[in-house]
Amino acid sequence: MNYREFTEAEQKRYNDFASKYIFYAFSDKQFIEGMKAKGLDPETDKDKVYSMFGGGFYKKEDAAKVREMFQSLEDNRKKQIEADTTGEGFIYEMFLYELNNHEYSYTGDMEDTLNALGLTVEEINANEALLTGLHKAIAEIEAHEEE
Repeated sequence: MNYREFTEAEQKRYNDFASKYIFYAFSDKQFIEGMKAKGLDPETDKDKVYSMFGGGFYKKEDAAKVREMFQSLEDNRKKQIEADTTGEGFIYEMFLYELNNHEYSYTGDMEDTLNALGLTVEEINANEALLTGLHKAIAEIEAHEEE
């Protein structure tokens, strides 16, 4: 499975999960609507929800399910990375996609890409496949810049 197919499948899995357990609110109106949709009173039940990154909220009683979902997503990504022993398949596609997605060709900065992937420079330097995939992706981006 290539990186794009993998991320699309994982995004669908997350979206299906989130539709049951998570609501997103970027205004008071959306928060009220989300609370009501989850069967909560927006005035008296604020203590029954956790907030998360990106404007998400979920019931405290669902915290274990939410943690399990995020752990599962992370574990699946790690399995795909581990399966690419050369770094020239999934890992290369992963870095190429995320470097482009985070505008590496304009900024020359990998920080946002590494944050998105949950990787550190130390982890990449300690793993030959990760290092190979990263170098190959950067070379591809730089080759397109020269055109």
